[in-house]
Amino acid sequence: MPRTLALTLAVLTLAACGAASDAGPEDGPSTATPSGEAQTDRAGSAASTPSPASPPSPAIPGVDRPELPAFLSGTNLSGLEFNSGVIPGKAYFDYGVPTHAEVDYFVKKGFRFFRLPFRWERIQPTAGGELDAKYLGYVKDLASYATGKGAHVLLDVHNYARYRGKVIGSDTDGAVTAKQFGDLWSRLAKEFAADPKVVFGLMNEPFGMDTKLWLDDANAAIAAIRATGATNLLTVPGTRWTGAHSWAKTDNATVMLGVVDPLDNWIYEVHQYLDSDSSGTHDTCPSTTIGEKALASFAAWAKANGKRAMLGEFGAASNATCLEALDKALAHMKANEDVWAGHTYWSAGPWWGDYMYSIEPRKDGSDAPQMATLLKHL
Repeated sequence: MPRTLALTLAVLTLAACGAASDAGPEDGPSTATPSGEAQTDRAGSAASTPSPASPPSPAIPGVDRPELPAFLSGTNLSGLEFNSGVIPGKAYFDYGVPTHAEVDYFVKKGFRFFRLPFRWERIQPTAGGELDAKYLGYVKDLASYATGKGAHVLLDVHNYARYRGKVIGSDTDGAVTAKQFGDLWSRLAKEFAADPKVVFGLMNEPFGMDTKLWLDDANAAIAAIRATGATNLLTVPGTRWTGAHSWAKTDNATVMLGVVDPLDNWIYEVHQYLDSDSSGTHDTCPSTTIGEKALASFAAWAKANGKRAMLGEFGAASNATCLEALDKALAHMKANEDVWAGHTYWSAGPWWGDYMYSIEPRKDGSDAPQMATLLKHL
């Protein structure tokens, strides 16, 4: 998102948390990127050699791995995650709620995949406690409406591997434990397990933490989900904002091979913006091949290791270079469906205004400029 909009939304976050390094990405849109070390980390780190293919996760006897759905194209529906400095906040005042009309618009266009970001602190105000019925109701209403239209919905805990600003499982005073993260997902799984079109996205963009710590957190959540009997497809991100461009050069390429799912019904979730530093904060793209090359790097690693993934966030501005870069990135995914299970563009939702990447229909009902390119590859 543009820095001006990010700063507007982040004011209360900064006041509440007092930590500029966390305020950017924790305040709703993933593209509000922090400065300094975190920005460098999003762009990539020192190279490491990927490990060879790992053995599959141990399977539950007598349970077959569910088939993945056909390639799914869609968008994020943002709003519920906005203004994270105000917890719990008020719907339609502190944060937006995507509408049935938005679902209808995109379904009519042919979209069949919606990623629905929401805040952990709002859906579970006390770690380990009950889910908030009203906020959960917004999520359930949108999910059931969209799946009723034949779409899949990915539930996205939009928290950057943090709860109230503290990294899950860290030694920081007051940090939640991996077990408490598992408790969140156990409760969510019980609410949504009956609908196989609901996908469980474990976490949005972990960053600023040890990758092994995140793997432990993720595996705790997976174990908790499967303990409920839920068989839904899971998506698992890496660290460093789960960037596709940097994955094969970092320890995501080795450590994240350690994901354990007894059903083996999971895929990776990676993100990739098409601006110069992959942050999603600029209205220019350095070349028409930037996205294609970044995705190809991840796809080569995935093929070598027998893995699949979905692109949970990607976006570009509407100038000619960016639109061509978007076109080539989408073409790469369609040509490599053995790796890519689908994608959700960033973003749509009721509160974006003139955000440069938004594909929300314009006030006059016309399509956003990026829509023609997205529709070409459905």
